[in-house]
Amino acid sequence: MTDQPLTYAGSGVDIDTAQHTLHNLGDAIRATHDNRVLGGVGGFGALFSAQFGEMARPVLVSSIDGVGTKTKVAAMAGDYSGIGQDIVNHCVNDILCQGARGLFFLDYFGCSKLSSEAFDAVVRGAAAACEAQGIALIGGETAEMPDVYVDDEVDVVGCIVGVVDEDQKLPRGTVMPGDCVIGLASSGLHTNGYSLARRALFDRQGMSVRDILSDGQTMAQALLAPHKCYANVVLPLLDKHAGIKSLAHITGGGLYDNIPRVTPSDIQVVLDRRSWETPEIFKLIQSAGEVSDFEMHRAFNMGIGLVMIVDKDIADEVVSDLVAAGEHAAIIGAAQRGSHDVQIV
Repeated sequence: MTDQPLTYAGSGVDIDTAQHTLHNLGDAIRATHDNRVLGGVGGFGALFSAQFGEMARPVLVSSIDGVGTKTKVAAMAGDYSGIGQDIVNHCVNDILCQGARGLFFLDYFGCSKLSSEAFDAVVRGAAAACEAQGIALIGGETAEMPDVYVDDEVDVVGCIVGVVDEDQKLPRGTVMPGDCVIGLASSGLHTNGYSLARRALFDRQGMSVRDILSDGQTMAQALLAPHKCYANVVLPLLDKHAGIKSLAHITGGGLYDNIPRVTPSDIQVVLDRRSWETPEIFKLIQSAGEVSDFEMHRAFNMGIGLVMIVDKDIADEVVSDLVAAGEHAAIIGAAQRGSHDVQIV
């Protein structure tokens, strides 16, 4: 028996499908571009004109992250429509914590065998999120790697570059005892804690993505709610209120690990757990997995997606501005002198 000649497609990598799918996404990607994008998508490198307006000393701020095993829930539900938004909004929030606004974004889509439907949904979602933030989706990578990735699952990663004038970067000023901590509500798990959530809900309790929760959502809707973006609301407030001192994006590590990243070594933050409502999905995970309070607040955001530390004299005004802009926000704690950690009481 004579072996047939090998092809790349026969080895599991279908370049034609990837190129065809990407071609169909051209309009959505180009909708994120302005005159700062030079050449568009398709070159060996993406080109972006460094125009920073009236900034005296522009500083580039970058971040890279992934959506983790949220993609496994998307595969279970057959719904990738929010995953592209997840990765863009996560990265936008990260650089927001330096006071930066995004300039351009690059995505990575990895899989064992390319599903044009999943790829299309992810990239269209990323393009829509970029357009909403005035960010150019300037390039990306589609990696089809059989035997590296598990069949029927995907990996989604993104990289953002933004800019801030050096005089405006965060943290600014010094967090002092008495400063107030403001919490902005999350839309759900965002992009963290899914390995624990899946183990508790699906492995231990045998639940399904089709199950209806007490708040009327399906399990899939609750778990796949897109990661909320705070930039369009918070950036104008940074210009308005000099007393906003630092921001913390509550991602992996939860409230315990992320807040100390933006506070001095002699400041302890004390949060009042009664000051915000925990979304139903977190209560269900905790009950299903018999997860401790500490573990829940370290693995998940528990309903707080972004924390602002502000001068106490402007705290009420900042909350009012946030609420007027449509955010669910409240004062949830305060800074005090002490060990460099977070206490939740």
